[in-house]
Amino acid sequence: MKRIVFCDFDGTITVEETFVAVLKKFAPEVAAQLLPEMYAQRVTLREGVKKILQSIPSAQYGEILEYTRSQLIRPGFSELLDFLDFQGVPLVVVSGGLRGMVEVVLGEIVPRVAAIHAVDLDSSGAYFKVNSDYEGGTELVAKVQVMAEYPADETIAIGDSLTDVNMGLQASIVFARDRLAHYLDQHKKPYILWNNFSDIQAYLQQLWK
Repeated sequence: MKRIVFCDFDGTITVEETFVAVLKKFAPEVAAQLLPEMYAQRVTLREGVKKILQSIPSAQYGEILEYTRSQLIRPGFSELLDFLDFQGVPLVVVSGGLRGMVEVVLGEIVPRVAAIHAVDLDSSGAYFKVNSDYEGGTELVAKVQVMAEYPADETIAIGDSLTDVNMGLQASIVFARDRLAHYLDQHKKPYILWNNFSDIQAYLQQLWK
């Protein structure tokens, strides 16, 4: 493959940090204890997110999806997909959050993305059990492992937070905002600051002329 785009979901495709909001709402005590530790990188994402999710009763899964359904998609996403289609460049959604949440928010857009890699939940027991095909290192969804499944000459990463750091460090080009920009500054990794997907489309149009 010549080019491919890897895009985070929470706080990237969605305007709000949906997954963090869900953790705070449905597991307030455990989330209050572990989220600050994860942001400070004293507790790994893999350990922290798993503990929070597995403290939530399975009976609440329907409520979680309903809560997620109203989340807004950041402007310009459909237009970016149109542009990438025209260029023959696939976009893969890589989320450290829940697959069900990604699918509910994207709705009719799901068939337009090349793939979705995210956390799967087993809700057959009293509490959620977490399944991830790409669990590794510090991450519940090791985004670099996902990237390795799609070898390309040029890899583009789009993200906003801690879950996107390793993906950003690995990519040829990274579009960063919010916490991700701060973490990449610490790693001295160059990035392009963005606000909406139209910024990304405009940059890539110039780059790929």
